[in-house]
Amino acid sequence: MKKLWIISLVVTLSYNLVAKEPHRYLEAQSECPAYNNMKHTNNSNDVKLKVGDSYRVLTERDGQRLILVEGERIAQRWVDASCFKENKGEGESKSGTLSSLISGIQKRLSIGREKGIKAQQNLLAISWQNAFCQTHQYKKECRGMDKDDFGASHFVLHGLWPQPRNNQYCNVSKKEVGMDKNKQWNRLADLDLNRTVRHELAKVMPGYASNLHKHEWIKHGTCYGTDANDYYADAIMLLEQINNSALQRFFEKNMGKKVTLKEIRKIVDQEFGHGTGEHVTMNCQKGLITELWFHIGGGSTNLKALLKKGETPKSRCFKGIIDRVGF
Repeated sequence: MKKLWIISLVVTLSYNLVAKEPHRYLEAQSECPAYNNMKHTNNSNDVKLKVGDSYRVLTERDGQRLILVEGERIAQRWVDASCFKENKGEGESKSGTLSSLISGIQKRLSIGREKGIKAQQNLLAISWQNAFCQTHQYKKECRGMDKDDFGASHFVLHGLWPQPRNNQYCNVSKKEVGMDKNKQWNRLADLDLNRTVRHELAKVMPGYASNLHKHEWIKHGTCYGTDANDYYADAIMLLEQINNSALQRFFEKNMGKKVTLKEIRKIVDQEFGHGTGEHVTMNCQKGLITELWFHIGGGSTNLKALLKKGETPKSRCFKGIIDRVGF
C-alpha cells in the first residue's frame, strides 16, 4: 500500500504541475557564494553554487535572487543575478522547469534517498488528538470533533522540527517572526503546497484549520532544507508509517486505559527494530498522553533507518491514559 501511495502521490503531483504555472528554475554558470542575507555579510557553511545545477528562484530584488539550496540548514540564500544562465525561450524554460520539479519530487519521495539532510537530527512530534482536544476545547479543530474523524483513532501531525531546538526561523523576516510569536498565524503567507499534499495535510494535521501548518513552516520548516511542499510530503510519509504500525493499533485498542512508556517503546522495538524504542519520548497533560516524540536522523523517509540515527533524550512522562474522543 505504501508503494502505491507514493506512486499515486508522484503521479498526481506531476499532473498538477503540468496544470499550473511551474516554479522558475535557473542554471548556475559560476561558483558564486550563496549568502544568508542581501548584504552578503554571512554565508553559513560557506555555501557555493554548483555550475550546471538548477536552483529554484523564490524572488528577485536589486540585482539579486533569493534561491533555494536544498540540503542546507538555512536553505534560502541570496546570490547575484549574474551567477545564472538566463533561459532563452519560454517553451524551453517551462519544459526544463517541469522536468526538474518532477525529478525532484521523485527523489524526495523515494525511500532512502541519497540527497537531502543526511547529517541533520530531527524531531517528529505526533499528537493524540483526543487528549489534545480534551485540554484545548476552544480550538476550531476540536469543537466539532467526533468518532468518525481521522484523529479520533489515528496519530496526527504536530510538526517535524530540525534540531537542535534553537534551529528556528531560518531566513524569516522580523515581521513574520512577530506575527508567528503573537499567534497571528492567519496573517502569515499561504504556503505553496501541491493540491495532493495540501489535501493529505488537512487530514493528518487537524490544526490546519487553525493555520498550524503556517506556524510550523515559518518556525521549523524553513530550517529543514527544502521547500514547504517537500517538507510536508516527508512529514506525511513518516506519520503514515506510524499509523500503519502496531503502535497505532495499540492506542486504538487501549483507549480509556492507562499505559506506560515502557510498553510503547517495546512495541516500537518490535515494529521498527531493536533499540528504536529508546528514541521515543512521551508528553502528558492532566494524566492524558498528548504526544509522542520520535527523535530521528536525516537523509531518508524510512522511519526504521531514521530512528537508529536519532538522539536518546529523557522523556517528560512515563505513564498516562489514552483518551477517547469527546469531552
